[in-house]
Amino acid sequence: MQIKPLDKEQFDLVYSNLGVASNLSKDYIYECYGYAMEGAQALLDSNILGRAVPVNSVVLLLYIINEYGYYLESHQKSTDDIKDDENVSSQIVSVALDKYFTNEHLNFKNQSTISKYSPIISTLDIYLNFILGVLKRYPRNNPQETLTLDITHKGFSMAKAISELIVDGFETEAFSLWRTLHETECILTLLRKYGEPAVKSYLKHIRYAMAYRGAISSKEDTDKVFVDIKAEMAELGLKSKDMKKFIEYGWLTAIPEYNKDPDFKFNFRDGVERLSGLHQYAKMYEMASEIAHSSPLLIYSRASYYLHLSILLVYESFFRLEALFADIYLSRIGEEEAKRYIAMRNLYYRGLQSLYQREQAMFNNANKKRSAE
Repeated sequence: MQIKPLDKEQFDLVYSNLGVASNLSKDYIYECYGYAMEGAQALLDSNILGRAVPVNSVVLLLYIINEYGYYLESHQKSTDDIKDDENVSSQIVSVALDKYFTNEHLNFKNQSTISKYSPIISTLDIYLNFILGVLKRYPRNNPQETLTLDITHKGFSMAKAISELIVDGFETEAFSLWRTLHETECILTLLRKYGEPAVKSYLKHIRYAMAYRGAISSKEDTDKVFVDIKAEMAELGLKSKDMKKFIEYGWLTAIPEYNKDPDFKFNFRDGVERLSGLHQYAKMYEMASEIAHSSPLLIYSRASYYLHLSILLVYESFFRLEALFADIYLSRIGEEEAKRYIAMRNLYYRGLQSLYQREQAMFNNANKKRSAE
């Protein structure tokens, strides 16, 4: 099988779209690319893979560029230092070729029982990609101003990751990650429902957590935070052993219902989850926690069961997150942008609901048959 390298004009066009760092030399990369394509042809001629495979020049270029950039950074060199050193270029090309053929053509993959093209996955993905694209346009990572948007973005990012894990055949890992997604949606639900008092309390406890983890650079500031922590704990009648759970869940005291019912606790199940109205997921959360902690459920799990369970759970969390997102998003945008979002929602949301209902019916029927056996 003969492979055809990019000519210089084609190379320049591809290179211009790769966003290569300015400290890297295009000429040096082109030279390495030429050597790499010669090496790739030699590997194919020797039939080392046992089959003919196409060579993707763009992917091979990305391996070369990243190996080259890493070499300069790790050895504190410049291109001028290495441009005449054949040993360096040979090393870069050799490693890039090894990684290209191994990672791209011999890459280990779990056996997957569902394709990314399946409507149950692709319909969810198109909606997730749209929302994540929207959220990308907004400022983030400034908790005082963007807390709820940051949490929303994290929730949808985890839903996207769960979708990818399912497609890649990592069903139990998808289910385990849903546990964190569920925590995120519960927190966001409470912050949206109770507004500014809950948000302020949550932000305060983020600072408490930073102090507890040693993430505040000033010792004086850290000491002041601990004075505040101990004062609040004393007001609540908490002891030193309760500090960790207070730091993590003490923000719940800003929620009126928490203070009215002694059955609410500083934890997830009897605090955040119950207050958010999603306590019906407690058993699923517990099961996901067991898998996250490498119980026998993780090692000896039925792939098909966790595949369909993960799909159902990520859909249910998505529906709730999307409603919260729409509430935030539609209150911040103009009429025309709102119309576009509503049009997209009308186009795909009903389809998502139909897909979910079909999946749920199939899952329930499969469980009934298994129980009857």
